[in-house]
Amino acid sequence: MDVGQQFLHDTRYSADMPEQQSDQQKGLPQPPLELPPDPGVPLIPLPDPKTLAMPAMDLRTAIDRRQSTRVYRADPLSLQELSYLLWCTQGVKAVTKRPCTLRTVPSGGARHAFETYLMVRAVTGLEPGIYRFLAIEHALQLIKPGMQTIQDVTELCGGQKMVELSAVTFIWTAVPYRMIWRYNQRAYRGLFLDAGHVCQNLYLAAEPIDCGVCAINAFFDDEFNAYLGFNPEQQFVIYCASLGRKPTGPRR
Repeated sequence: MDVGQQFLHDTRYSADMPEQQSDQQKGLPQPPLELPPDPGVPLIPLPDPKTLAMPAMDLRTAIDRRQSTRVYRADPLSLQELSYLLWCTQGVKAVTKRPCTLRTVPSGGARHAFETYLMVRAVTGLEPGIYRFLAIEHALQLIKPGMQTIQDVTELCGGQKMVELSAVTFIWTAVPYRMIWRYNQRAYRGLFLDAGHVCQNLYLAAEPIDCGVCAINAFFDDEFNAYLGFNPEQQFVIYCASLGRKPTGPRR
């Protein structure tokens, strides 16, 4: 049995298999809804999504226009546009009494096991570097400053040029226990499904603001996790996407 088939086998549901109690069913406390912010790093508040006036585009048009874009103009995004994109991909609409977060994307059991990191090259009002998005606070924290981060992340994505050219590259990470707590090993399927929901929202949200996106599944897992300081059993990079202003002329 190859690795992929082994994964499907080990995470399958079967009527013939005894149900394994999850940590939730055992009464163990659920993990935090988001990882705590670094108390030594100031928060950068983002414009309130409720106040943002973005260009209107009906869903059918956005779906028709959506395609992967690997070349971008050098023009920066505004902080308002970045706030809008973060809201569309991981925005928190409410925190319930359960507690759980209700967000702008679906997630199995409302577990929402992702954290969002950004490699910023060109956003007005932000210095280049890697930022963490705090979804509940709708704010950023700078975790790695400097232009070198652009080359670093480009190399971690196998030298793909669209990362270097992007205004922002989104880096989504999974905190697996947030999902495992409810679903045991089946949780890992949910993580990869949920990643697709998030990235598709980015593609569609980018269309009204004249931006293109390219989803990235090709990156060096171990090196990327080490670069961001993760223990991959607790948090790991699951998906990336470059984003920037659409080029003029024929799209590529």
